[in-house]
Amino acid sequence: MEHGSLDDSSASTFSIMEEDHTLANSVRFVLNQDPRVAFCGYSIPHPAENKVNIRVQTTGDPAKDVVKDALQDLMVMCQHIRGTFDTAVADFQGNKPAEAMDIDLNKK
Repeated sequence: MEHGSLDDSSASTFSIMEEDHTLANSVRFVLNQDPRVAFCGYSIPHPAENKVNIRVQTTGDPAKDVVKDALQDLMVMCQHIRGTFDTAVADFQGNKPAEAMDIDLNKK
């Protein structure tokens, strides 16, 4: 949910439900790498509440568009990390016999 001004689209607060520091800090990091962002920070209103507020102020572009771009960039980064990890695991398993990896082959 976006909370912002109708007059100034360059500053908004976005509330994301059912999320915590994991996503919020990652989004904050990606947003702060964007030269269009003047300020970005996040808060969690209460520890018992699974809600994150991300505040974004841009140098002029609509905050909604900048956040959307940052989320897409974060998704690409996560896909790259997952692909690299899966490749490394496959390479490791392909280069080592099961006996050397201390794996119980009878376990299901």
